[in-house]
Amino acid sequence: MKKNLAIAALFFCNVARAESPKSDAEFDQLVDEYYAGYPAAHPTAATELGLHQQDRALEDYSPNGIATEHARLKWWQTRWSAIAEKNKLSPGRNRDLRLVKQSILSQLVELDDVQGYRRLPDFYSGLASRTVYCLIKRDFAPAEKRIESVIARQEKIPLLLAAGKHNLGRVSKVAVDVALEEIPSTIDFFEKDVPLAFVGVKDETKKARLTASTEKAVSALKDYEQFIKEKLAPHADGPIAIGETTFRKKLFADEMVDAPTGALLASAEMELQRLQNQFHATAKLIDPQHSFRQVQEEMTRDHSTPENVIVDVQARLGALRQFLVDHKIVSLPNQTLPKVQETPPFMRAMSMASMETPGPFETHSTDAFYSVTLPEKGWKKEQVEDYMRGAFNQPLLDVVSIHEAFPGHYVQFIWLPHVKSTVRKFESAASNAEGWAHYCEQMLLDEGFGSGDAKLRLGQLQDALLRAARYVVSIRMHTRDMSFDEAKHFFHDQGYQSEKVAEMEAKRGTEDPTYLYYTFGKLEVLRLREDYKKKMGKKYSLQKFHDAFLLEGAMPLPLVREALLQ
Repeated sequence: MKKNLAIAALFFCNVARAESPKSDAEFDQLVDEYYAGYPAAHPTAATELGLHQQDRALEDYSPNGIATEHARLKWWQTRWSAIAEKNKLSPGRNRDLRLVKQSILSQLVELDDVQGYRRLPDFYSGLASRTVYCLIKRDFAPAEKRIESVIARQEKIPLLLAAGKHNLGRVSKVAVDVALEEIPSTIDFFEKDVPLAFVGVKDETKKARLTASTEKAVSALKDYEQFIKEKLAPHADGPIAIGETTFRKKLFADEMVDAPTGALLASAEMELQRLQNQFHATAKLIDPQHSFRQVQEEMTRDHSTPENVIVDVQARLGALRQFLVDHKIVSLPNQTLPKVQETPPFMRAMSMASMETPGPFETHSTDAFYSVTLPEKGWKKEQVEDYMRGAFNQPLLDVVSIHEAFPGHYVQFIWLPHVKSTVRKFESAASNAEGWAHYCEQMLLDEGFGSGDAKLRLGQLQDALLRAARYVVSIRMHTRDMSFDEAKHFFHDQGYQSEKVAEMEAKRGTEDPTYLYYTFGKLEVLRLREDYKKKMGKKYSLQKFHDAFLLEGAMPLPLVREALLQ
């Protein structure tokens, strides 16, 4: 590895260093230079952003590829660090400077410390499906052109999986289980969904090449599956935890959060207790004669069917959007609704719902997809019932849509074109995006959505308890030796989640160490709102706060706080 780094560093050190920018215009030129290299370094992410220069390329996780990217980041880190933050840049550009520095730090912490590419087998199989899915999920170019990109990427998948075999070391049993759970669905995606995406292509030569490349990708995935079963599974005794030092590095690099772990855990447990108390009180309002568990169970009996969930969710979006307009909650740059669809098979193991918006640079296809995860067809009847109760009971359906669509993720996305900063179109912080969406769940009910329906509030609190349990579990699992089974029981016993949801959440926690950012972010948005209200005095309105917040993009919350309170 050191030899590879030295070779890569020689290349980057030959690049002439520019002088520090003396104006916003010079800073913008340097930003353009930095991000010009983004598509080559991150071709899949570039496609998702709407940048299509590297649609036929695939990330290189060979030792040389990793070394080259590491050296590129270190070189740019040095270059950006040479620019003093107290300079002639405007306040907005100064925040962009700190944001791009933070992004590079985050990428280096991932490569050097977290090292998911060494610990998680599904890192590679997941990238294989994601890199093709982002080419077929929306029609940003004619199918005749996109099929060429799919062929090119599928032909590189064997190399990607070979790199995975080389890089993966001591892995945990849970990581093996997650990968083996997802790979059959990934294979199914390549065998069924990829050909289906190009049935309209007339060129038989291209379709034959697609078939050949798909078969090559599927064969490589099956071989990779056997590798996991035969080589990794028998010795899967690696730790789940990334450790407190790495946890704190990651949290600061990703979110600019540097509070002591103990203080964060105390805050998490306090919020969990507050929500539990509120849940108990709300359950008593619904039925004072029965326990909160009985009230919750009765509430979850009212759920949609797997066949009707998508139709039910789509039907409710218009009412949510209209509430925002009627009650002046937030400005809506456009009135388009996202399309509700089933979650792609390879994304189901750890996600119950998600929003897939077009990238900020996408100009030819603006469809946004609201994905919901339905029960697997092979599940037993009781498993389906448990899952539908926990994930899609009727009160919870609206809460999920508030989070994913109005005024959560989707509204934040439609504000993005109004954010003028190039840096903020590339970079975001989960504590901002997820914190905003989670904040919206509580805020919208506080503002009258649902007309005080106690069952709807109980659904909102159930979702809040899920996120607060993540806050606790992320810290305990990765810094306090909480086991996977203990995490699963914690989600069920303290987060009031169904057994199936609890298992999914515990699995996610093993691979998303800092998914505390939901509740942490919500609490920070609430704190910022109060401080902004004090600053604005009589000029304050909720809509003004929300518009001002969204106009700053999804950068780390300390930078948003600075922008709104300066």
